[in-house]
Amino acid sequence: MKPLLRALLQLLPALFLTACHAPGGTATPPQPVAHVDLQRYQGLWYEVASIPNRFQKQCAGNTTAEYKLRKDGQVEVINRCRTQPGSWDEARGVARIVASDSNARLEVSFVDLFGWQLFWGDYWVLELAADYSHVIVGTPDRRYGWILSRTPTLPTATRQALDQQLRAQGYDPDSFVDTPQGP
Repeated sequence: MKPLLRALLQLLPALFLTACHAPGGTATPPQPVAHVDLQRYQGLWYEVASIPNRFQKQCAGNTTAEYKLRKDGQVEVINRCRTQPGSWDEARGVARIVASDSNARLEVSFVDLFGWQLFWGDYWVLELAADYSHVIVGTPDRRYGWILSRTPTLPTATRQALDQQLRAQGYDPDSFVDTPQGP
């Protein structure tokens, strides 16, 4: 429980800033995909790479995200990772759909206070393979980003294509750091 509480406390400021931040200037936000079938999206995803952030700084590798549809239409989120000492850290949250016409714009909260979810952060699906084998997730301000896959690694050609998609969406692919996946 102690690592989970620590992770939630670290996550609070980041989610608050993400939820309150409006993109500045005339920068156009990235464009979410046209449609996400949440039935197909649910399940286990491996983090292939991400933009380093405070709420994952304890993670040394083997980072995953698991999504499960709930009866109320929201999505249960379970993020796990191996820490440097070799223990496991887990954060549980919930995602709600912001754009029901596409299901590609969601908000996620990992802070539950007496049944009330606090500090929602953007979760936009920016690129999604037709077979749901990999995805790019990001935020409108491009401060956060993740490349997820159904497998622990991606072929080099696929990763290069995703880097091109990141550029097209206004991200710097070099800001994404590979996530170690292993035993």
